[in-house]
Amino acid sequence: MRKVVAAGVVAITLALGAAVALASSTTTRAPARLKTGGVKLSTSFGWTGLSRNRAPIITGFDLWFPPGSQYNGARYPSCSPNKLDAGGPAACPKGSIMGSGEGIAFAASTTTRPKMTVVNGGAKEVLFYVVMNNPARVRKAVIGHITKVSGKFAYHLSAVIPQELRVVAGVPIKLTSLKITAGKGKWLAITSAPSGIEVDTSYSTGFKTSAQVLIQNS
Repeated sequence: MRKVVAAGVVAITLALGAAVALASSTTTRAPARLKTGGVKLSTSFGWTGLSRNRAPIITGFDLWFPPGSQYNGARYPSCSPNKLDAGGPAACPKGSIMGSGEGIAFAASTTTRPKMTVVNGGAKEVLFYVVMNNPARVRKAVIGHITKVSGKFAYHLSAVIPQELRVVAGVPIKLTSLKITAGKGKWLAITSAPSGIEVDTSYSTGFKTSAQVLIQNS
């Protein structure tokens, strides 16, 4: 496995009159001299700048992957969103489980820590199965739609957060940080040195933040 390191910060002023900042870092394991092949991706995101009461709900993500990156979901066992929602990761083929993650979010006056399992959804999807126990137990698959594009980027991953994860037991869930580690074999791969990843976050206010994350060899 190979390691590539990325880091970036962006801030945008919202209509609320305050700034929300997205800080992110990405790593995949690699030797000092880059070699092509499968990678293990470790990504951390943090959204800061607003208080518990004024933070907006995150409603979706868009990730734009640069030329040199490769998604090979069609080559591995896959699971469907319906099967995942009905039975959890245990209902999916063992070879379809590709990683895990966890987050921290405001939930009224308390903090909740959603857990995530990354599951291969096939050639055009990656699934993020989220389990949350506070303020109530909820389990739901977030579908990441993957489209192959051309030009400045190679792939576009788009994910809309289901309403079941935005408001739980009447309590708005306001994500403040997220960590994801994913990759097995050549499910994710690099064919040449990638340049950078663009991360766009959508909020319940209708605003977005964007970060251009540069990638370097470790």
